[in-house]
Amino acid sequence: MLKLLAKWLLSASALLFVAYVYSGVEVTNYTSALIAVVVIGLLNAVVRPVLVVLTLPVTVLTLGLFLFVINAIVFWGAAAVLDGFQVNGFVGALIGSLLYTLVGMVIESALERLFAKK
Repeated sequence: MLKLLAKWLLSASALLFVAYVYSGVEVTNYTSALIAVVVIGLLNAVVRPVLVVLTLPVTVLTLGLFLFVINAIVFWGAAAVLDGFQVNGFVGALIGSLLYTLVGMVIESALERLFAKK
């Protein structure tokens, strides 16, 4: 439970970091970032698998690179339903989702080491 809470708070911080580093993503405050992380997580759990299955032939033809487009669509979709989280266009969603994913990978790695079962 503590790991989940830490990941949620750090992921919101990661989203704020992406908004600070890249001007194509805007987050108004930390509360908006917390809500955006929940919405992105829900979209990743529900919508992303459906999109992956529907676009499987394109994904295979592009050797998996189309998954970046799917991530951008999910990121853009989260921004579309929230007020405090804005993305400027598809390219902004693509770059923002890439940055968010990279920072998220670092967070996940750090949390795995911190909460490792010994």
